Amino acid sequence: MSKMLIDYYRAIEDSSRKMLDAAASKNWDEVVQYEGACAVLIEQLRVRARTEELLPEHRAAKMKIMQRILHNDAQIRYLAEPWLAEFERTLDEPQVLH
Repeated sequence: MSKMLIDYYRAIEDSSRKMLDAAASKNWDEVVQYEGACAVLIEQLRVRARTEELLPEHRAAKMKIMQRILHNDAQIRYLAEPWLAEFERTLDEPQVLH
């Protein structure tokens, strides 16, 4: 059985949840891994969406999934802010050559 469009949305949501779990654990390598998985799934969804339409009965589910994905993304960004700030400070510090 081939995947339906809603299955791609569900898979993207699952990866975004795993990204959030990894960010909460400060496992930034895993965050990047799941981010890559999301990118692949999003591209697959885009390709499929060119030739297929989401079934009417899946439209409400899609909206709820998208809201959860956006919530996960906001939480990931919130958790990443201190790490990003530290990374930026490291880049801004003058490098001392020995």
